[in-house]
Amino acid sequence: MIADWSHEVVLAATILSWFIIGAGLAQTTIYLLQLVVAGYALSNRPPVARSALLWQRYGDVAPPIALLVPAYNEALNVVESVHSMLALEYPNFEVVVINDGSKDDTLQRLIDAFRLVKFQRPYEEALAHQPIRGLYSSPMTERLFVVDKENGGKADAQNAGINVCRAPLFCVIDGDSILEPDALMRAAQPFIDDPERTIAVGGTIRIANGSKIEAGRVREIHLPRRLLPLFQVVEYLRAFLMARLAWSSINTLMLVSGAFGMFRRAEVVAVGGFTKGSMGEDLDLVIKLHRHMRDKKRKYRIQFIPEPVCWTEAPETLSVLARQRSRWQRGALECFFRYRSMLFNPRYGRVGFLGFGHILIVDVLGPVAEVLGYILIPAFWLLGILSAEYLLAFTALIFTYGVCVSVCSLILEEAELQRFPRARDLAVLTVAAVIENFGYRQLNNFWRVKGWWQFLRGNQGWGEMTRTGLGGAGKK
Repeated sequence: MIADWSHEVVLAATILSWFIIGAGLAQTTIYLLQLVVAGYALSNRPPVARSALLWQRYGDVAPPIALLVPAYNEALNVVESVHSMLALEYPNFEVVVINDGSKDDTLQRLIDAFRLVKFQRPYEEALAHQPIRGLYSSPMTERLFVVDKENGGKADAQNAGINVCRAPLFCVIDGDSILEPDALMRAAQPFIDDPERTIAVGGTIRIANGSKIEAGRVREIHLPRRLLPLFQVVEYLRAFLMARLAWSSINTLMLVSGAFGMFRRAEVVAVGGFTKGSMGEDLDLVIKLHRHMRDKKRKYRIQFIPEPVCWTEAPETLSVLARQRSRWQRGALECFFRYRSMLFNPRYGRVGFLGFGHILIVDVLGPVAEVLGYILIPAFWLLGILSAEYLLAFTALIFTYGVCVSVCSLILEEAELQRFPRARDLAVLTVAAVIENFGYRQLNNFWRVKGWWQFLRGNQGWGEMTRTGLGGAGKK
């Protein structure tokens, strides 16, 4: 090893090392605080009401909801998904499927399955989107409408659905996701309890891989059989149960998942709807809502509640997961720099300091700092610039904190929600929560750095998201 280095080299190594340590400590502090706040919020929540009791309390006052379902080349699953959504337990809702210029026979399958016919329906052109080619209704059910439009992307399709729908609330959901029967009623509850302030509500997204699905319903909950989706179950528990519940409890929630979120239509129209072409249209919309309400000095709530569950399929191959995580990273960076004037801006209060501070530390600096740590800290040790004690302490910190946060998230899940019926499932998840820190987490950070590079190069491609399909093979 080389023992004698110039002062400048040692100084640069020291600065880089402290940057890596500082970023790591900042992330650790944020995650531990999230864990504490989420645990406190869950422990103070009232008992989860049974579906029958919710219907008794809110059935007569539940506001109308439009369920917006963008669909692009979803011929394989779209009919089953629509049947599943039409069977949801809610007194007043409509399902609006937006066929976003699909190149397969998505529209024809809907026409055949529901005997769709063209009809005229006046609607407000409040948001810009690609031209609508036709509107369809079904004589089989008055709850279903189909919008056929030219291709414009997911955000464009959602804006078309917002224009066409008439309900004061709308819910966005991916076409290949599955809602639990009472999810709409549970998500609508904050709008009913606090109609003046509540403008958006997000629910929990769970991994359906491995579970038994029949007729558009998750009949039996099982863990994924493959290791990659199993790691994602642990990730989703951290992201939803811990992080989003914590931020929601202090009204600083920055993301309502595009897979399942409910919004007040008037406020979304006021901010211009979803931003066309955005890699992170769900994050973008929530940031715009925060900014709008703060600028107008209006009291508001953007909430996360754990009980409305939406089941989705997780990628099962490294290539698909890599594209997904790189795209998520590009979306976070895009939104951060688009709204960077909100960062640490007193005008936006805790949203500017805590919400944007979290994005800065975790999404902007976090992956770069961690990957630098993986590469430079061992390199400095090999070159004799850093001591072996420093290397061991750094390594121990990374793995100990990662295991601690993951396992504590599982403890929260079991203590409060108890979604896994078998003790064996919790044992398997606990093992997964430990071993994901030895390779999988590092891969995620490399994918996120790749997303950084794609963002700098202006790459706007989504990439092919191949899926096996919740009810069969498919592609999205």
